[in-house]
Amino acid sequence: MNPPRPCSSTTKSRARVAAQTSIDAKNQEEFEALGTSFDYSRSVADCSSVSNTDQTRGRKVANYLNQIQKSKLIQPFGCLLALDEKTHRVIAYSENADEILIRESHEVPGSGVVQPFLGIGTDLAIVFTSSSYAELVKVFGAVDVSLLNPVLVHCRTSGKPLYAIVHRVTGSLVIDLEPVKPYDYPNSPTGALQSYKLAAKAISRLQSVSSGNMAGLIDTAVREVFELTGYSRVMAYKFHEDDHGEVVSEVTAPDLESYLGLHYPATDIPQAARFLFMKNMVRMICDCRAKPVKVLQDRSLGLDLTLCCSTLRTSHRCHLQYMENMGSIASLVMAVVINEEEEGKEEVAEQKRKRLWGLLVCHNCSPRFIPFPVRYACQFLAQVLAVHVSKELELEKRRREREILRTRAVLSDMLMRDAPTSIVSQSPNVMDFIKCDGAAMLYKNRVWLLGVTPTVSQVRELAKWLSWHHPDSTGLTTDSLREAGYEGSPSLGDIVCGMAAVKITSEDMLFWFRSHAAKKIVWGGAKHDPGVTDDGTLLHPRSSFKAFLGVIKTRSSPWKDYEIEAIHSLQLVLRGSIQGKEKGEGASAIHTTLDEQRRGGGAKGATTEALDVVTKEIVRLIETASVPILAVDANGLVSGWNAKIAQLTGLSVERALGTHLLALVENSSVDTLRRMLYRALQGEEEQNVEFQMKGFGSRREEGPLALKANACANRNVGGNVVSVCLVAQDLSTLRKAKDKFSLIEGDYRSIIQSPNPLMPPLFSADESGWCTEWNTAMSKLTGWERHQVIDKMLLGEVFGTKTGFCRLKNHEAFVTFGVVLNNAMIGEETHGTPLGFFDRNGRYVDSLLSSSSKKLDGQGRITGVVCFLHLVSQELQEALQIQELSERKAAKRSKQLAYIRREIRAPLSGIKSLSNLMERIESSKELKEDLHTSIQCQNQLENVLNDLDLDKILKGELEFRTVWFTLKDVLDAAVSQVMAACTAKGIELVLDSESDHHLNDYLSGDNLRLQQILANLLSVSVSYTPDGGQINVTHDFVANNLLGSLQLVRLNVGITHSGLGIPEVVVSQMLEEVDNMSEEGIGLHVSRKLTTLMNGDVQYRREAAECFFTVSVELPRFEVVEQKVRQE
Repeated sequence: MNPPRPCSSTTKSRARVAAQTSIDAKNQEEFEALGTSFDYSRSVADCSSVSNTDQTRGRKVANYLNQIQKSKLIQPFGCLLALDEKTHRVIAYSENADEILIRESHEVPGSGVVQPFLGIGTDLAIVFTSSSYAELVKVFGAVDVSLLNPVLVHCRTSGKPLYAIVHRVTGSLVIDLEPVKPYDYPNSPTGALQSYKLAAKAISRLQSVSSGNMAGLIDTAVREVFELTGYSRVMAYKFHEDDHGEVVSEVTAPDLESYLGLHYPATDIPQAARFLFMKNMVRMICDCRAKPVKVLQDRSLGLDLTLCCSTLRTSHRCHLQYMENMGSIASLVMAVVINEEEEGKEEVAEQKRKRLWGLLVCHNCSPRFIPFPVRYACQFLAQVLAVHVSKELELEKRRREREILRTRAVLSDMLMRDAPTSIVSQSPNVMDFIKCDGAAMLYKNRVWLLGVTPTVSQVRELAKWLSWHHPDSTGLTTDSLREAGYEGSPSLGDIVCGMAAVKITSEDMLFWFRSHAAKKIVWGGAKHDPGVTDDGTLLHPRSSFKAFLGVIKTRSSPWKDYEIEAIHSLQLVLRGSIQGKEKGEGASAIHTTLDEQRRGGGAKGATTEALDVVTKEIVRLIETASVPILAVDANGLVSGWNAKIAQLTGLSVERALGTHLLALVENSSVDTLRRMLYRALQGEEEQNVEFQMKGFGSRREEGPLALKANACANRNVGGNVVSVCLVAQDLSTLRKAKDKFSLIEGDYRSIIQSPNPLMPPLFSADESGWCTEWNTAMSKLTGWERHQVIDKMLLGEVFGTKTGFCRLKNHEAFVTFGVVLNNAMIGEETHGTPLGFFDRNGRYVDSLLSSSSKKLDGQGRITGVVCFLHLVSQELQEALQIQELSERKAAKRSKQLAYIRREIRAPLSGIKSLSNLMERIESSKELKEDLHTSIQCQNQLENVLNDLDLDKILKGELEFRTVWFTLKDVLDAAVSQVMAACTAKGIELVLDSESDHHLNDYLSGDNLRLQQILANLLSVSVSYTPDGGQINVTHDFVANNLLGSLQLVRLNVGITHSGLGIPEVVVSQMLEEVDNMSEEGIGLHVSRKLTTLMNGDVQYRREAAECFFTVSVELPRFEVVEQKVRQE
């Protein structure tokens, strides 16, 4: 049972984890006792019998958790050492450590060679070479040793290379030592940054997935891990609210059974294992059938050594048995960990609880070992995925909340105007408010039903049960009425399992119902396997699915916190509505009160006074803002000019007020600003618009001021735009710094240490991630001097989450920073990535991070990264994000256009070949003319395919060809392209017959461009001509003799159509380019641009009974050539 308002998500989660852990401990105990006779399905079905108050059970749970975290067994593919953190002497080691590190397997006994012995108290210096030991000591001194993994070391006796993976536990250092395969993975410097390179392309593809596509995001991550690791199966597990799991994405080898869509109970992945995934985000099992190796530790240690962060730690037998039963011998698992937002609490980002959203799981049918650098790259990929998943979940949550708010507003309006029962008798209704299978309302002893619900009598029984068993509660939400204690649940069958109910009054109630979740869940692999004697009891995916269906057959999908919150808010609205109507204070009373306030009654004076105070405060904030802000009225005259814009331009407030804004900007920016103001006055607020303003007074010599601004429309009480406010960002300093940075190459030190105030904060790192430079501006910004950060790890020590000189806001910022550095290391520059951190004094710094590669040798080899920061306002950050989204959208559209162009060319080539072949065949005159028209249309299409770059057309960067052609050929080809549409709408298309003698006159020019123009205009005319209407095409020539037989012909073509005409918004798009142009607008705009380039014009006019286009172009004509062509 839940209270009417949602309790804390954290509280519910902790209670569920505690209960589930007891069940996990019970299952583990039974498996250890029963072995192969363990019945998995029955153990899941008996979960409800576990008591969390049993003291004996509590001790068993503690023993179970201790056994999992402090197992004294490791996998045999590597060895383990534990050291005293102060003396670096061995305090624990695996039994195979001496063989791997000291004695080679091919050593001949009795050879007389004395080998050192590895045991408790051994000094680490005698195990590895001096250089390797020195490297390890350096790593031991780091604040976060995990960021320096792996460390490439060599054994002193054999020279064998190994990867050392170091992690710190209380009072000791634990080192996993794994084999190195140089032919697969060449030796590389120490550090995580090197491992990031392996995932660079995968991360780039992951980041290119469009926002709002959660399924595509997960599919991309699974596919990239499949390619990166080479496992035979890669899956994405998602954990639901009740902790049960689902396979939401999968890539497999061709011959494997698919697990996509599989649901499994929460006990499949115990809570203790989930906790370990949070501690150590990558888990690898090389061979589930391999015999584990014991770990021996110093007996003087007070506590057993914990191996929770060790990849070598072996798994429990039940998990290994499960793997073997499903044919998976090796596995690799990466955790996807996101922030968990707790309802009702405002937490800073770095203090938010983490939640295991899901897992990326790799299976292989044979033993498989993946080196640490690749595993670390996969872990980084999973972290990037987690950041994007968090964003997608937040977007989805906001979308659902907006939908609920919209529906609640409609329902509230209905309640204001009508009876309370309108929310179940009209549309929309309460089923549109909350996702459910049915709803019911008990009001004044009458029941209304919607969708799949209990009967009227059963609804009344539920109401009585709530009143009797929960008299002090205002409502109830549950996903299982049976588990909530409702005795009548068996009579409801499968129709209703979950219910949300609220009390409006003591006698009136509102219900939402949900059916059991099992009917909505289907997995293709659930069918019984004839080759298995009893797969219902084995540890196997089929058993998991069967057990899961058994668990949820009496449960519905759970009620989410925001749904319960929405239900409670509607409950309050209903109560107020009913109470108001009982007192006679319905909608009419409210409207009366509002009318009185509008006329000056009630609290108008107090409200006006409060508004005056707020207005004065806003004006004060604008005037003292650190960013340039200005305002203009509806006529474009400056009405606001704050101190910052006055300082930057040198123009005082007194001189600026009343001046037209266009007179204050550079000529090159007049059109841009005019368009921006025009749209803002229409209510369309543009963002991220760059323009240049003139300098005045002492600022005149410094040149134009570069600004990037967002427009904000100010409206009066009637909703009309009366002025426009521009919030700007000064780009001049940043541009000067970038220009200065780009002009100086090679001497990075002189740039970074320059005291010039124009230099932005700069820092750099080498290829291993060690900080190598930290300029003066960076010291001033952060409070940390250069000598304090040099030779520290940039990621983790200089910039870290829990520790570090500059503490990052959260783990997502840490991952984003890693992506930026990783991109720079592979030669990809990054610009304007948001980066927030706390300086030495705890002040939060909001900045934009840009990075580029540092190349020092003649071969251009990347040896490090150079980064610089730029401090920006919130408005500019939002503008940059919008720009990035626009650029991604444009890139995606360019790919689509390239694909379309490539796919059209091949069939078009085939059609042209066939047409040329038919043209050589003897046929009638009419058929030859039709064939010629078809060829002209094909040539036009090929011409359009070559001009898919719209910017070139708009800029006039086109090549026009010159051929001899007749107007008849052009008109025939253009008309043929709209005949099908005319026939479908019953439109009559008429060509002017009075001037037919001009149709065969030969003209010189680009016939395909003219054909394209006329076809576009005809197509738009057909679109806006009513069914049964008429289109007339007329033409005439006006010839001017220039020299002898040379004539310059003014060709005029008119296209008249019936109907109301083309909408003004489309016609305006023909004259001026705007954002979000319609298809017709783009066609008209391109046609007019082409006509202008052909020394002509296109106009559209409306008259009393008709509307028409007029196309006018100038073309040369030679009478002598015309006569020769006719003779030929």
